[in-house]
Amino acid sequence: MNNKIVYVDNNATTAVDPEVFEAMKPFLTQFYGNPSSIHYFGGQVAAHIAKGREQIASLLGAEPSEITFTSCGTESDSSAILSALNTCPTRRKIVTSKVEHPAVLNLCKQLRNKGYIVSEAPVDKLGRIDLNIIKELIDTDTALVSIMWANNETGNIYPVEKIAEIAHEKGAIFHTDAVQSVGKIPINLKNTQIDLLSISGHKLHAPKGIGILYVKKGMRFYPFMIGGHQENGRRAGTENVASIVAIGKAAELAGKHMAFENSEVKELRDYLESQILKKVKNSRVNGDIENRVPNTTNIAFDMIEGEAILLLLDKAGICASSGSACTTGSLEPSHVLRAMGVPYTSAHGSLRLSLSRYNTKEEMDYIIETLIPIIAKLRAISPYWKE
Repeated sequence: MNNKIVYVDNNATTAVDPEVFEAMKPFLTQFYGNPSSIHYFGGQVAAHIAKGREQIASLLGAEPSEITFTSCGTESDSSAILSALNTCPTRRKIVTSKVEHPAVLNLCKQLRNKGYIVSEAPVDKLGRIDLNIIKELIDTDTALVSIMWANNETGNIYPVEKIAEIAHEKGAIFHTDAVQSVGKIPINLKNTQIDLLSISGHKLHAPKGIGILYVKKGMRFYPFMIGGHQENGRRAGTENVASIVAIGKAAELAGKHMAFENSEVKELRDYLESQILKKVKNSRVNGDIENRVPNTTNIAFDMIEGEAILLLLDKAGICASSGSACTTGSLEPSHVLRAMGVPYTSAHGSLRLSLSRYNTKEEMDYIIETLIPIIAKLRAISPYWKE
């Protein structure tokens, strides 16, 4: 195993920012009281929860009262979807897309088994959603429309603000899984009709085990977690104070680094991508290169297995992915790439490289010089590859 580590799997999880770690440490050691306690020792930490809420709201262009802390993005997705259905009990239809994260698709699959109609909007070969198809799918029986803001595999950005308006025209609630977009692109929820939005802290240089659910002011909400009074009655359970402080700090830093993400990180991504496409025959980008988050590229290599590429990269100390971390272990090619019509011969050999503000030009050069002979080696032993 190579001692050198180059990490380009940031859509799976990110490193905790040192400033974030320093901010949360006192709440694991010194200020460990329960924020619901009546005594000062416990109650004093409530102010830090309020600060974290304000920091998240500032990044999203929301109000602090619209922010609810959860355990992760999946809980936020489930809470949003189930609440929306309880809000519209006479409506039995859900509209989503074929390229959503499993946190949405697998819940919708379960809901279909319970009698809900689930319509999944298709995507074109670049992974784009046609707004005209969305308009056709949403009708007066639609309770909820759930479309992700940015795709975790291709980085594609979807027109969720426009889709929210279309949903509201038919009286439907709109939810977006924004796990891969928050901190990467500017968001101002005050100017949108988005009702519900999900975030995961560990995609934002905060620790794992903390998420956010945005609930638009005035929106009726039915809690998923039942118990105490915490989170204004929206999510019972003693607050994860240290992680709330952490995600608040991470949100503050994300706002400060947004311009860097969209300039330097994007420039690194484009350099890495262009060099690979230039130097490796029969390679192509999966997704919409004109409309994607700045840190992500998904590249297909014909006639070889993506898992083999990853194993050889791992031996060289390079951490990448063939798709969503939540589907690791599946022998099937990515459902996102299949929905895009990517041939099996390319989908099986696709590689996702997702960068962060910690990556460097030297690391990109190392990936390029390591990947080229790996592809050549695997194609040399592939029974399907022909020059």
